[in-house]
Order: sequence, then C-alpha cells, then structure tokens
Amino acid sequence: MWLNLLLLFWLSLIPFTTAWMGESHFAATPTALYGIILSLAALSYWLLQRAIMNQHAGDSSFVMQMGKDWKGKLSPLLYLLAVLTAYASPWISGFFFALVAAIWFVPDKRIEQALGDR
Repeated sequence: MWLNLLLLFWLSLIPFTTAWMGESHFAATPTALYGIILSLAALSYWLLQRAIMNQHAGDSSFVMQMGKDWKGKLSPLLYLLAVLTAYASPWISGFFFALVAAIWFVPDKRIEQALGDR
C-alpha cells in the first residue's frame, strides 16, 4: 500500500510541473524538475511492480512475463537523459519525454499472456 501511495504522490506533482513548464515557455529548471518527477514516478512504479512480483512464486508465468519489462527499464534511462539535457536544450528534453510517451502508447500484452497460460 505504501508503494502505491508513493507512486500516486509523484504522479500528483505532474500537473504542477507541467503548468510551470508551460508558463515559463519550457525553461531549463522547470523542464529538469519535470524529468526528475517523472523519474521518481518511474522508480516508484518499478518498486511497486517488484513488490507485487514478490507475492508470487518465482517460477510462475506472471513473474516470468513481468520480468520482460523492457519499457519499464528504458523509461527511467530516457528520463535521466531528459534531465541531463534540460540545461543544454529543453527541446531535446521534450523529445525524450515524447519518446517515452510514444513507447508506452503501444499496449503491453504481458499480463494477458500470463493469464492466458493458465
């Protein structure tokens, strides 16, 4: 429950940082803070996912499918790149944010596959 609340906390800060980025016309500091908030939300999601996986047997099909989370592993790296490039060019950071959104736009079929194995 605490990990879910942690994830919801970081997600609740996204509207503030989004508004700040818009009001400042994508200045470097709000853009970097936006990336930090998204990175912390991604980390919280990963921790929550690990806690859920620990509730299942290590050889279950659910754990096997959830272990193949390439999107979840790539997203924090792209967010980190966005934070690091925010002061060089906020528009490059915006590209990384859009890239993560595009990656997650395609539905993830892992849970359906794990439930179909039963």
